[in-house]
This record gives sequence, C-alpha cells and structure tokens, in this order.
Amino acid sequence: MASPDNAAARAAETFQPWPATPGMHTLTAGRGLLFGGDYNPEQWPEHVWAEDVELMRAAGVNLVTVGVFSWARIEPEPGKRDFAWLDRVLDLMSEARIAVDLATPTASPPPWLGHRWPQTLPVDESGHRLWYGSRNQFCPSSPVYRERALALVTDLAARYAGHPALALWHVGNEYGQICHCDESAKAFRTWLKDRYGDLDTLNEAWGTTFWSQHYSDWAEIITPRRTPSVINPSQQLDWRRFCSDALLAHFRAERDVLRARTPDTPITTNFMGLFKPVDYWSWAGEEDIVSNDHYPDPSDPLAPARAALTHDLMRGLAKGRPWLLMEQSTSAVNWRPHNPPKAPGRLRLESLQAVARGADGLCYFQWRASRFGAERFHSAMLPHAGPDTRLHAEVRAHGRELRELASVAGQPVPARVAMVFDWPNWWALEERGRPSDRLNATDQLFGYYLPFWERGVSVDLVPPSADLRGYSLVVVPNLFLISDEHAAAVSGYVRGGGVLVVGPFSGIVDQRAHVRTGRFPAPLREVLGASGEEHRPADGPVRCRWATGTEFAAHTWTELVAAEGAETMAEFAEGGPAVLRHRSGQGVAWYVATMPEPDALGELATRALADAGVHGVLPDLPRGVEAVRRGDVLFLLNHGTDTVRVPLPHAATDLLTGSAADGELTLSPQAVAALAKPSPR
Repeated sequence: MASPDNAAARAAETFQPWPATPGMHTLTAGRGLLFGGDYNPEQWPEHVWAEDVELMRAAGVNLVTVGVFSWARIEPEPGKRDFAWLDRVLDLMSEARIAVDLATPTASPPPWLGHRWPQTLPVDESGHRLWYGSRNQFCPSSPVYRERALALVTDLAARYAGHPALALWHVGNEYGQICHCDESAKAFRTWLKDRYGDLDTLNEAWGTTFWSQHYSDWAEIITPRRTPSVINPSQQLDWRRFCSDALLAHFRAERDVLRARTPDTPITTNFMGLFKPVDYWSWAGEEDIVSNDHYPDPSDPLAPARAALTHDLMRGLAKGRPWLLMEQSTSAVNWRPHNPPKAPGRLRLESLQAVARGADGLCYFQWRASRFGAERFHSAMLPHAGPDTRLHAEVRAHGRELRELASVAGQPVPARVAMVFDWPNWWALEERGRPSDRLNATDQLFGYYLPFWERGVSVDLVPPSADLRGYSLVVVPNLFLISDEHAAAVSGYVRGGGVLVVGPFSGIVDQRAHVRTGRFPAPLREVLGASGEEHRPADGPVRCRWATGTEFAAHTWTELVAAEGAETMAEFAEGGPAVLRHRSGQGVAWYVATMPEPDALGELATRALADAGVHGVLPDLPRGVEAVRRGDVLFLLNHGTDTVRVPLPHAATDLLTGSAADGELTLSPQAVAALAKPSPR
C-alpha cells in the first residue's frame, strides 16, 4: 500500500517537469490564476467595447474567450472574409493586457451553409433532417462541412498567428453532435472496416446470429436508426465509439491547422463534465489544456459534492496537472425549467472550490449579458442592470482576491484513493434490455464518491487502463464492461498490496458487450473470493445487516452470491452475502452485491479506508465543510447553512484574508479559507 509520502511523490512525479509543449503553465506564468469569461463583442456596437475593457480591467479580468459563435460575422457569405472587427477587438485586448482565448467558430455554421449545402445538416435517428436557426447544426462526417470549416480555421490561424493578444486556441464548442445521415453511415462503415477488417469478424463481434441480423455486404450496415424493437447492444456500443471518434477526428483536423501556424500556443476545447456522448479519456491527451463547462444547480443540496466529483474528473483527465474552468455562471442560467439565482457568496464559493481541486483558471459564460437570442436571461459577469449592482460588485471583489492565490497556480492535489470510471462501460451498462434500467453508471459513481468527499479524502478519477500502483485504495463503482487486460491489472493491484472495492453488476460483459458465461463477475471471481449466479433487481427497500448486528437499508439491486474464501461482512435479511471482504495476496478486495443507502456506503468507505491506512486531511469535519489540500495550502469551504468551528492541526495564515488561525477556525456559511503554514522567521 502507498504511504502518504509515496502519494505526494506520485503527485509531484505526475506534475514535474512541465512538458516541453505549451499548457496551463504557459498561461499562468506572469498572470497567476486566470479570471474572465466568454466575450461576444459582435453582439454590441463598438462604443460599448471600450467600456467593456475598462470594466474588465477593474474586475481583474486577464483572459477572455472570443469568437465562439462568430462564423457568420467572419464569413457573411461563402468565401468572403470580414476580420476587421475582430482585429479591433484583439488590439483592444492587447492594449489592456488581457489575454485572448480565440475560438474557431465552427460549432455553429451560418444559415448559408445549410441553405446551399443541406447535406451538411444533421439527421436524427428517425431520418428527419434538423435545420438551421439554432446552433450545432452540422454533421460531423460531412465532407462539405469539414472543407468549409477548415478553410475558415486556416485563414483564422494565418491572420492571428503572432498577435500579442493570442494566448490560447479554443477549438469548436461543447462537442457532442450525432448524425444518422447516409454520409455518417458511410463513415461508420469505414470505421468498422478499420476496427474489424472483414465482415466475418464483425458478425461475430456483433452476435448477428441473434434475430437474423447477419450482414453479407458492408453496404447493408447503417447507423442504428429507429427500429421496431431493441437495437443490437453490440452495434450500439460501436456506434457510440464511432460518434466520439468522428468528433475527435474533426477536433484533430482543426487543431493540426492551428498547431502548424502557432506551435507555441496551447490548444483546448471545452468538455462538459460527465457528458455521455463523448469519451473524454480518449480526447484529453489530444489537447494541451483540459477545460470544462460546469453549471451546478443552486436548488440541489448535493451540488457541492457533484461539483467536486466533476472537478476531480477534470484533474484526472489532465493527468494531475492544472485544468481550466472554461464556463460557469455568476448566478441563474436560462435553460433549466426553473432557474433560481445563486445566493450572495455562492459565486465565490463555487469558484474557489474549483481552485482547490486543481483549476488554474476560472471563467464564466459570459462577460456581458445578451439583450437578444436564446440566452437573454442567462446571468453574466456584467448583468443587464449594469456595473452598479450587487452581482458585478461580487465579481470585482472575487477577481481582486484571486491575486492572493497566485502561489497556488501549478500546485498538485495529492490523492491516495482512485475511482475508476469508463465511458464505454457507461454506454454498455445503460443499453436497453438489461435487468433494471434503475441501475446507471453516474448514480453509482456519485454514490461511492460522496462519503470520501464528506470525509475530506481526495480522490483521483482514472480510466480502467490507469497505473494503479501509486494508490492505497481503488474504488470501482461499476465495471459492467471490462476487458481481460483490465481485470488482470485490477487483480494484480490487489495481490501487490492494494485495497479494492467493487460495486454490483461488474465484470459481466467483454469489450463486445457479450455476456461472460459462468458465475459472475467471471474475470474478478478469484480476487474477490466470491461469485454470483443470479441478478435480483428489487422493487423496494432491501433490509441488510452488518456482521456486528447493525442494520442498514439498500435499494434497487441485489444478487444471489456465494462466498468462495471471502468473509461475509454484511448479509441480506432474507439470507445470503450482501458485502464481502477477501484477502488476496498482500491486499484486500471488497465486493458489494447491492446498492447500500448513503450511510451504509459511508460505513463501507470508513472500513476500506482503514484497510488502506488512508485518512482525511482533517479528522471529524463538520457537516457541509469540504476540506482539500492543494500543494501546501489547505482549502476549507463551508457549503452548509450553519457557522462551524473547524479544529486545525497547526497554525496557519489564510491567504485570502491575511488573518492568522491557530488551533481552530470559525467558518460562516459559504465562507472559504485557504490556509498556508506561516513562513519560519
């Protein structure tokens, strides 16, 4: 098992030295933490731009994203370019010493593209073409779209290569488009040929003897469009893989154009957290900076923990290095059915939570609230009511205080616990025709994550292919789909001294989504010391009890499991193991054959942490207080509604206020402290 020193060393090893390629360090050097947001000057007359720049400087803004939705403004007609307005915007930013994250505006083609080339418009699974008049109206596999987009990106790169304001390239926006047109079907067939080589191999991989689905010609294969019944799950799994890869291919094409012209300028695109259509593990290594758009729901009492999980995922995608919070909201959004505003102070709390979990940049959508269009009622750094407002005053105050955290930029967030999450598993687990549609990947992930967050235990999100040797505890909430290679790696981790926790309905299918025969979870049976024969979804609460006699409730799911060397730690009231623990080699493996309630998952986390010798950064955290260490700074964030006292292990200075704390710290609701040990005299 990894010691605390080993965990810190592993984090440092992940971080240093910085790669020779550009990255977050390129942006933060000389600037400290980044602060800003989307800026859409094309929506405003030019006399407003000077006011914007003046207010940005007063707010401490040092990075703005420009041009995300400006294709029609730059190219009002096919082949015609208007860069003059954008020249003036970048020149203004350069004069104000505000860096520009310049976007390729290819996420939202102008109406002329769909009008002249309707084949570039996407088609849904029922065969209906989706039209222009909104955004994202393109087919990722359309050669015409690709040609027109790359022509624009080529000219954009040529125009602004070397411009002093250009600090970052922002490719597209929130990739996730799916299309079922004939061009997409053609591209899907090409992808399948590369994957399988011949039809015999494909037919075997898809199990096409079921329901007479055998393919005798490549031309017979189409996208999984709307059908009378359940679509082949193996075909669906490959379709999802293809859709993610097709979008990635377009990102790469734009990125390569930009990199050829500006090799020293980092490149990113904005992810969307736990977004199902795109496999971010396969994307993250293709960009220089991992960035994310995240919009917590002010009405959700668990929003702080969900945000922490998302931030930890971004840090995992960045392989431990800093990442950029590209979009968040200052207050209410416009796209939920009901959009309450954020309470005063929550803007700051959520922003600093991201810093605590590895973000070196904090940006918002958007700088100035739009007067027209679909996002008229989305909040902004500068609201409709103008700068003399509570909200803008809060933005300015937060921008100023971020300068006090400049030393945090580039620092790691060491973690001794890893949690495995996988997009292909997510896709496969949630196909139709399974024992219960109430079992889903993200709920299980969050359920297992929550007790670690509550205990102040940092967690790295990792893919199944990750090197697990530096972790003391690895949690697998669900791996319904698992390869032989990954199963062997997990088993070897335990035998080498690691502690493993595996959730229910894991190890069930292979990479083709074919069920593994025999007792489940077949590839993990030996390391878990247990196996099952029947899945038993539950209609109501499930009564269970620990071996100590304490009862707890579970829900949704049970399994008929037998111990094969494992110790039964909890059993169902009706009989049979519910939670098992097995010593394997030098390590310990836990298996959970149900979905315990939160308190029981907390008890499970406590026991697994004890096995691994891992503790939170502070003992006995008050309810609602988040504690996370980044580098030498301990962040404490009070998400609760009560003022609390937090015991401290040593004297410290709050970098945000300059005040000293010794022995104990009082935190009011929504307060944040960034505590550093005083420098020796």
